[in-house]
Amino acid sequence: MQFADRLQNVETSAIRELFKLLGTPGIVSFAGGFPDSAMFDVDGIREASQRALDEAGALQYGATEGYEPLRSELSAFMKGKGVDVAPQGLIVTTGSQQALDLIGKTLIGPGDKVIVEGPTFLATIQCFRLYGAQLISAPIDGEGVKTDELEKLIEEHRPKFVYLIPTFGNPSGALLNLERRKKVLEMAVKHNTVIVEDDPYGDLYFTETPPPPSLMALTAQVPGSRELLVHCGSMSKVLSPGLRVGWMIAPPALLANAVMCKQFSDAHTSTFAQATAAQYLKSGRMPATLARVRQVYAGRCDAMADALKADLGDAVTFTKPQGGLFFWARLTGANGGPTDASAFAKKAIEQLVAFVPGAPFFAEKPDVATLRLSFATADVARIKDGIARLAKAL
Repeated sequence: MQFADRLQNVETSAIRELFKLLGTPGIVSFAGGFPDSAMFDVDGIREASQRALDEAGALQYGATEGYEPLRSELSAFMKGKGVDVAPQGLIVTTGSQQALDLIGKTLIGPGDKVIVEGPTFLATIQCFRLYGAQLISAPIDGEGVKTDELEKLIEEHRPKFVYLIPTFGNPSGALLNLERRKKVLEMAVKHNTVIVEDDPYGDLYFTETPPPPSLMALTAQVPGSRELLVHCGSMSKVLSPGLRVGWMIAPPALLANAVMCKQFSDAHTSTFAQATAAQYLKSGRMPATLARVRQVYAGRCDAMADALKADLGDAVTFTKPQGGLFFWARLTGANGGPTDASAFAKKAIEQLVAFVPGAPFFAEKPDVATLRLSFATADVARIKDGIARLAKAL
């Protein structure tokens, strides 16, 4: 059987391969990138799904652009976050992952250059490479992408677009500060470069005040930037990933082409899932759900930070995240300790604890000393136990 040449550009996810090892009884996993099922508002979702069944057309084929009541609710949801978008200014996607795939289909041709953060979301690397992109990594620090370095790369490579996760990035956990956000928009206008903002974690902040406004919200302050910005949102981390409800806000021409491509792939996102999400948003339960999720995850984040400092000491360095689901750490090799996260991961599995080595998250020049730890699905006691096991693997 002869497969498409494009498959030569991608390989099986290292994370998915790691999951095959996680069925071992008693293992503590910091490897997953998903939310805790215990955080799902099951009662609220059940009530929303029951009301959805009373909606005309909820079990029928629907519009590719999305179920109109959900588009209206998402418009209001985004307005609450400072983004003025009409229901017709967004489309509903099957998770934000489909939005990224549609961006790849509509914008990337073989050999096109795309700038991503180093590190960035692994599925994005795989998706964009599948469409033939040449990926270029922009360096980051604890406050997100280094905008001075990013601008140099834009000037040198003239990319088709730049892909960023500005708020609590996966895997970095980094939060792009307000000054850099504005610089990103200014350089987009200056260099006529499209910016793709992926924002699945923006509502998962642990501070009393929200993080800086999204790039999409800030476009109102930078004339000309709205026409160059694509925003991808998701209900997966705040409501339920099983619903597979995401959305994309983009200039009209891109939305039109994305809708055309979506018609070819799935016709439309599940109408019943969309109707359920619409009813949930309409119910007004989301603020209380978010408050609970933030409180629980904040406590787990604190527990992991304290345990890493106490048990691993100077064997790792990290910046404590202010939100999201992840710690991004780096092995230092102090006192003869490990410097290769992949080798360290194998020793950790022997101690019945798992994490994800960081190298696969780099599109180029991987840092083999890095690793990603998720605190989302383990309670405080298991976090302490798991980090103690990591210390034994040093």
